[in-house]
Amino acid sequence: MAALMGGMGAPHRPVLLRETIELLKAHRGGLFVDGTLGFGGHSEAILEASPAARVIGIDRDREALKLARERLKRFGHQFLAVHANFRDVARIVEEANEREVNGVLVDLGVSSLQFDTGRRGFSFRQDAPLDMRMDASGDEETAAELLERLSEEEIARIIFEYGEERRSRRIARWIVERRERGEPVRTTKELADLVARALGSRKIDKIHPATRTFQALRIATNHELEGLGKFVETAVDLLQPDGRFVAISFHSLEDRIVKQTLRKLSGQCECGPRAPVCSCGARRVVEILTRRPVVPGDEEVAENPRARSAKLRACRKL
Repeated sequence: MAALMGGMGAPHRPVLLRETIELLKAHRGGLFVDGTLGFGGHSEAILEASPAARVIGIDRDREALKLARERLKRFGHQFLAVHANFRDVARIVEEANEREVNGVLVDLGVSSLQFDTGRRGFSFRQDAPLDMRMDASGDEETAAELLERLSEEEIARIIFEYGEERRSRRIARWIVERRERGEPVRTTKELADLVARALGSRKIDKIHPATRTFQALRIATNHELEGLGKFVETAVDLLQPDGRFVAISFHSLEDRIVKQTLRKLSGQCECGPRAPVCSCGARRVVEILTRRPVVPGDEEVAENPRARSAKLRACRKL
């Protein structure tokens, strides 16, 4: 997750910062693309690692971009902030008139800025409109609008697949029944209370019963998994030889897509032994640097509990 400015204080340390900078080989300098800029914590560390480093920082959130520009203005022309989706990385690099990319970083999931800004609707800790859009200035559907439009079956599928919630059908039924009474779910508190009642909140539960539902709706609202594998391929293709790609994920579905795509790019065919020819698109263009995902240590998790589910995977362009 992107670094967080607690209130107006100093930014918190980004997740897996040391490991990220080492795997990117930022000390060598060159051009790096930070696909999820957030407050600019990772980008700042890259720029500090070498006076020859430059960063293109991409983010969908205009609020984050404004804060990151202020934080990184001391680096002058070494830093460029772009309002866009990281999936447009090839276009962004081309429009910046760049040719050789030394490293690409993407830190997936919701940023601390988004999660801790109550009015954005990502968290049930504060009552707010059920928005959840990473680009709050865009014209995409909010989570509330999604729940008003989708069928009961579609809502259940989203909660089950993206939230891994076993009782997704019951939650979807309660949402639709409320909608049919002329009372659609429109705020975070309404949704959290509905899910708690539908599932039956118990004191022994370690997490709020609505946690998985909120996660699922956020992923669906922002299309977080769509095109992720293609982005990894595009990012690798942009790298010059020995360039590095690093992805940090916080959800098993994101991590699985990154893992499978890197395996394919390392030449590992997934068609099965009986397939007459390879049709999965496997090609040996990278060396995987993380046979197992890098995860935060106990000290980092103690300082930042949100880091506990982070998994980092990296590769080197051949």
